[in-house]
This record gives sequence, structure tokens and C-alpha cells, in this order.
Amino acid sequence: MSDRVQFPVQGMTCASCAAHVKKALLAIPGVKGAEVNLATERATVDLLNDVSLDSLVQAVRDAGYDVSVETIRLPIVGLTCTSCASHVERALLSVPGVVEASVNLATEVAAVSFIPSMAQRSDLAAAVARAGYGVRETPTEAPVTPEDVAEEKMRASRMRMLVAWAFTVPIIVWMVPEMLWGVMWPSHTAHNVGMIVLALPVLFIVGRRTYRAGFAAVRHGAANMDTLIALGTGVSFLSGPVSFFAPVANYAGVAAMIMAFHLTGRYVEERAKGRASQAIRRLLELGAKTARVLRGGVEVEVPIAEVQVGDVMVVRPGEKVPTDGVVVEGESAVDESMATGESMPVTKRPADEAIGATVNQEGLLRIRATRVGRDTFLAQVIRLVEEAQGSKVPIQELADRVTAVFVPVILGIALLTVTAWLLLPGLMRNLVAAGAFLPWVNPALGTVTLALVSAVAVLVIACPCALGLATPTALMVGSGLGAERGILIRSGGAIQTLRGVRTVAFDKTGTLTQGQPVVTDAISLDRGDPQALLAIAAAAEAGSEHPLGRAVVRRAEADGLAVEAAREFRAVRGKGVVAKARGQQVIVGSRALLAESGVDPAPLEDASRRLEEEAKTAVLVAVNSRVLGVIGIADTLKADAAATVHELHRLGIRTAMLTGDNRHTAEAIARQVGIDEVRAEVSPDGKVAELRRLQATFGSVAFVGDGINDAPALAQADVGIAIGTGTDIAIEASDVTVVRGELTSIVEAIRLSRSTFRVIRQNLFWAFFYNVVMIPLAMAGWMHPVLAEIAMATSSVTVVANANLLRRTQLR
Repeated sequence: MSDRVQFPVQGMTCASCAAHVKKALLAIPGVKGAEVNLATERATVDLLNDVSLDSLVQAVRDAGYDVSVETIRLPIVGLTCTSCASHVERALLSVPGVVEASVNLATEVAAVSFIPSMAQRSDLAAAVARAGYGVRETPTEAPVTPEDVAEEKMRASRMRMLVAWAFTVPIIVWMVPEMLWGVMWPSHTAHNVGMIVLALPVLFIVGRRTYRAGFAAVRHGAANMDTLIALGTGVSFLSGPVSFFAPVANYAGVAAMIMAFHLTGRYVEERAKGRASQAIRRLLELGAKTARVLRGGVEVEVPIAEVQVGDVMVVRPGEKVPTDGVVVEGESAVDESMATGESMPVTKRPADEAIGATVNQEGLLRIRATRVGRDTFLAQVIRLVEEAQGSKVPIQELADRVTAVFVPVILGIALLTVTAWLLLPGLMRNLVAAGAFLPWVNPALGTVTLALVSAVAVLVIACPCALGLATPTALMVGSGLGAERGILIRSGGAIQTLRGVRTVAFDKTGTLTQGQPVVTDAISLDRGDPQALLAIAAAAEAGSEHPLGRAVVRRAEADGLAVEAAREFRAVRGKGVVAKARGQQVIVGSRALLAESGVDPAPLEDASRRLEEEAKTAVLVAVNSRVLGVIGIADTLKADAAATVHELHRLGIRTAMLTGDNRHTAEAIARQVGIDEVRAEVSPDGKVAELRRLQATFGSVAFVGDGINDAPALAQADVGIAIGTGTDIAIEASDVTVVRGELTSIVEAIRLSRSTFRVIRQNLFWAFFYNVVMIPLAMAGWMHPVLAEIAMATSSVTVVANANLLRRTQLR
């Protein structure tokens, strides 16, 4: 098992549930840390040593909750004895995400229970194959997708809500004569019995899940929000039968109304959470379901799970690229907006990389698969988004501490309220009388009835859900919105840190610049032919592997010049090349190389200095001991570099550049884009030291890089931002990945983090404010239980709806 595992948890209804599951997981020996996210309903567990997934699942179940586990039957090929069955069992159990595996030798079938979000059928089949056996193909397995589960939960919530209101609306209508005229129609007894009978199906049929969850939590020693609702409605309902024998008002109908509003809140919350998590759903829907592959020269359509690395896939116009690969034949425009957020199609030719789930628009492509399953770009994006949605923001720690003790405290407050009414009825009546201006407050009710009303209101108005959903829902929407724009945020902590960044430091090569040198100028001495200068220089450089030499050759070829192979080629390290081309002795390189070869570079000094002042490298060319001209080569700036720096300044953020390039070139680049501070000729370790200096001087620093050498700096920065065109190690070391490779996405990421954090603060304020204000009002008897439940449901829906407003954020 890996050091970190994530799995879904079912049955959580409030933040107290999440806290209880976290406590159960932390109690397992070998568990270093655990976080449970109520909004995504997922647990993330960090392990110190080998802890079985089964023990984690069992701990969740022992706590009164469940883990979504899917069981499939795999027909195994090649079993001959009990040892074979045991071997296959061990192989299946070694797959991350497998909870149980049992192989029946007689039927040659393996029953495997696994967590769908962690393992797939293809992973199981691959494990069996590695063990030396096979899985017979059958069309019977049809795993339920996460979006199917979410849709089913929404449908079930809606049905429970509708049934509850089918019985509650008659209760409300029946209450109207009593409320307006004080008449219980047709009689006092019939009215009370009717309230009890109509409340029964609301509470104990459609509301039984609430009771079951609430009392199951109590049995496992951790009350939750369902416990509060169950107690509140249960006590209210019991007042109905008791009213026949004691001077207590009948609140059985009110119990049904509380439950109906509670179920309505649950349904609206499920819908809102569904909208908040639709980014993952959209990503899951992007993937192709089948692929056409060449097997033995024949085109065969197979399920996507059966595509293997090395398979050549045939992709026709309008079809999705099944999985990541390299184009081996054909040319076409491909829509990569799902990966980069960029609407313009990208031309793909042989040797170009293609991303799985992108759409081929024009020609026929043949693509060799390079990554399949959990290794594909789309799978990595989904994992990054899930990690971000499953993480926590540091500001949430206070809310977590509150929710851990919230329900027990509320139970204590409800008990204190009843005790106060019984011991200090005069004081409590005065409090109620002070609220008599409210139409639902009736000081004339009996003491026991008022105690009941106040206690029930306290139980149902308290809302740990708002606290528990305040941060996760905003993270879900924010990280999903970022993914849709090609901005992948790894964690909630990165969002909080990024919004407070004071300085953004850039690497130069490949980040501010294109990362590939190109010829920008060809200046021939005495107004000679620039093309002839390029042609002779390219002939000398034809055998060179140096980036500057390759740039000269590429430019000559692009201009249609004939590049002849040079003879007697010799590379002079760090200076240039010497070769014989077209029967002439050619020197291409630095001033030092020409001087060492007895050629005076002085005639080209002015032109060389001008090029260098423009952040270009001056490459001098001499033929037969006579200077011919100078070629300017530069790693050109990205088109959006200057605009990005300008926008960062508008946001109040300083900019810096850390590069291993020479100071002259670095300062020229900085002038062109408007960088505030330059540190040139810095080694990879030196970049780490410079970042520490910037952090000590200016505060929080983000570093933007794209290469292997940037990985230490990305890790040192408060926020590491990797350009998506960079290497895997840089992306893994970063907190934020810009898939599109455009620098303006950095500004979008900062704006997104600020907007997301603003919503998180708004949600936390509302959640705390609501509870701090409403609970005392309920204790004082100023809140009718039904209004209390409406307020509670509204508070949860409000924080989720507020998070969904993030979608309106303008990032550009």
C-alpha cells in the first residue's frame, strides 16, 4: 500500500460525522494522519507503515459509516490447483484499492471487492496476468460510475422530500383553523389524532434514514446532526400522545414539518453539491469509451481498458483520441481545449504528442499509445483535482476544532435550556415575553410546552453542516474552475498561500522565453548578402549539436538555403566551430575564437554590442581569415510575458527573475518585460538561496519554472508554479500547474485563489455568525421549531450556493 490513500466514505451527514470518521482512522496503529472531507465525502489517510486497506474500511464501518465498495466476478483462466488459487488471491490483494479477494478453484471465478475510485477492472486483470494467469473476457461487468451514484442520491433525496410534503401539506392546512381562529376541527381529539397519524409516515418512513443514522452515531459514541434532528423531531412527536394525558401542546405535526424541511434542505444541498463537484464529473465524461486499434494489421474496436502501451490507434475526424500517445502517421487539427482551456485547434504531425480525450477535427491519425489507465494526462488531472478537493485550507482548522465538539455541546445546551425552564421558570418566561412582538412567540403557553419548544428549537437550529461545508464546497468549485481553465491546484493550502503572495519570481529560459534559440538577425559586413552569410555559417554548423548551431541550420533550411555538409569539422568547447565548407576555412563562434584563430573581430564590434544589448547572442562568422558578418541568436520572449508582469504589478505583486544566464542578457530581458529585480548567473542551488532571501525580505514568494533544475526552487517557494510544458518532476514538485503554458494563466491562478479564499472567509463567517446568533435566540424561546429547521437548512444551502457563485468569477 502507498504512503497515502484516498477513498470515499458514505453515510456522513454533517461535520461531526467527518470528525468522527477522522478520529476512528487516527486510532488505527500505523496511521500518521487523516483528513475527512464532508463535501467530497472522501477520506485521505497518510500511513507510517503497512496498514491494510481492509482495516481502514473496517474502522470506518465500525464507526457507523460505510465505504463504497464494488464487487465483481472475474473468470480466471489457467487454474489447476489450490496453490494457483492462492497465488491469484495474493496478486489481486496486492492491487491498491482491493479490499477483499477470494478465488474459487471449482468454479474458476475470483470474487474481488475494491474501491472503484482506486482500482479498475483493467488493474485487476493486469495483476492476474502478472501472476501468470488470465481473465476470460465477459460482457457482464458493469460498474456503477460516481456520477451514477450522485444522480441516484439526488433522485432518492427528491423522492423522500416529495413524500414528506405529501403528508405535511395536509398537516399545515389542518392547522390553519387553529392558528387563525383557535378552532380544532372537527374536534380536539380528532385533530390531535390526525396530527399524529399524518406525521407517522413523514418521520418513520421517509425520515427513517435520519433516525437510523442519528442513533447509529450514538451507538458508536459520536452524536451527529442527524442525532439532533432525530431528538428534536422525536421529542416533538412524543408530545402528541403525551398531550392526551398531560398539559402539553401537541407538536406531532410540527415534528413532521421539521422533518419535511430537513429533507428539503438535504435535497437542495445534494443538488448544490452536485453542481459544485461537476468539474470531476465533466473530466470523467471526457474520456473515450472505446478505441480502434491495429491488431495484426486489422482494425479492431476494443474497450478503452484493453488498450495497451504500444498499440497503434486509428482516430478518424470527429473522434476522441482514446489515450495519450505519439502520432505515427497522418496530419490533423486537434481540439485540446479540454486539457489547456485554449479554444484554437493544434496541428498534429508525425512525432507530435497527442493527449487522450482531445478531439480530432480533420484528418485521419494513427497514434501509438504511450500511456494508459491511471498514467494518462486526464487521469493525472483528475487525481490533482481530487487531491485539491480532498485537502484542507489552514484557515479551516478553527472550524474543525469547533465541529469536533459541536453536537455534544448542543446537546448540553438543550439540556441546560430544559433545566433552566424547570428551575427558573419566571426568568425564562420573562425572556419569552420580551420576544412577544414576534408572531410565533406565545408567552401564554404552559411551562412544560415552552421548555419543549425551546429545547427542540435549540436541537434543530444548531448547524455543524454549514461549518463543515464552508471550505470544501468553495475548494471544489475553485479547483474545478481552475481545471477547466488549464490551472491545476494541488491543495487548499496552496490556494490560501497563493492569494497572499507578495513576489513572483520567474525562471528565464522556457518560462519567460520560448526555451529554444532562434536566429533574429544576420548582419553582413560591408552590406553583403545576409543569405550568403547564413548559408556559409549553416554549412559549418551542420555537424554541430550545440543549440546555437542548430538554430543557424534551422533558419537556413527554413529560408530554403542549400546546407552543404562541412569537412574537417571541429567543435571548440564554449567558443564555436571551425570547419571547411565550400572549399573555404570557416570559423563560426565568439570573439575569443576568432582572435585565437588570428582573425581580428574589431570590424564587427559595434554590431555585436548592439545585438548583446538586445539580449541576443552575437555569433561571428569569418571565412579564410576575414570577418564576414555577425548572426544574432536569441531565446525570444513569450508573447504574453510583458503583459503578465504588468498585470502582476497591477495586483500589487513584485516580480523577480532568477536565471543561470549571463547578467547582460538577463538584464536586457528584464528591461523588455518590466521585471523589478534580476539575479543572473545563479545555479539551481543558488536559486534556492535567492528565494530564501526574497522570502526574508518581501514575505511570501511564488516561483514559476519549467525544468528539472527548477524542481528544488519550486519546492522552496511558498507556492511553486510549474508551466505545463515542463518535465514531470517539475510538475510533481509544484503546488500549481499551468497546463496551457501561457504566463497569463499565472495571473488567472492568483485571481482564482483570491476569489476562492474570499468565498471561504464569507462562508466561515456566515456559519459562525449563524450559530452564535441563532442558538441563544432558540434558548430564549424566540424561535419556533419549524422556523429553526428552515433557518438550519437555509444556512447549509447558503454556503454551498455561495461557493457556486465562484463560477461567475472573471479571471481575465
